[in-house]
Amino acid sequence: MDKTFEESLGFRHACKVFDESKKIAQKDLEFILDAGRRAPSSFGMEAWKFLVITNEELKAKLRPLCWNQAQITSCSHLVVVLAGIESVKVESGIPKKRFARREMPEDKLDFYLNLYAEHLKETLSSDENIYAWTAKQTAFAAANMMSAAAVLGIDSCPIEGYDKDALEALLDLDKSKFRLSMLLPLGYRINEQSSQQRLSFDEVVEYIN
Repeated sequence: MDKTFEESLGFRHACKVFDESKKIAQKDLEFILDAGRRAPSSFGMEAWKFLVITNEELKAKLRPLCWNQAQITSCSHLVVVLAGIESVKVESGIPKKRFARREMPEDKLDFYLNLYAEHLKETLSSDENIYAWTAKQTAFAAANMMSAAAVLGIDSCPIEGYDKDALEALLDLDKSKFRLSMLLPLGYRINEQSSQQRLSFDEVVEYIN
């Protein structure tokens, strides 16, 4: 049964072990992935890609490179969230195509493209700087996916503890195009959820008049 958004906030937690006997239905998986696809991104560049892994042998190979975390092999689906590199470079032609989706006159398109290139001059100056920027953008997509999963009563656990270089090599990534940002196992919990610990509203929120 679908949960309200408020209910999903209490339901979502970093699930440490999944029930290996339960698999996510394809329609539910696609709902979650589509939520990631629809996430906001800086300049609307959508500099990400989601690899979905269900192959048990591959998950078993990935697990030792992820601090041997049980989520990697016990999850129903393992989503590998990649940060785009090549696609945000002006010379790739892709930023211009992304701006052109707004169907604007050529002079306005050139204006936005020049604004983009100038504003991000330092960011776009190296692949390392690009990765720092686009990896940050993928957090929006991952948050959308985790929230969408929680609405459906599906658990998740964002993972950044891994050997990045080894994982990228195992997945045979072309690092000039994409680099690993995080792993997002999805499935159904097998243990009771621990109590949610959060700072109070007043500790987090300050109104400035």
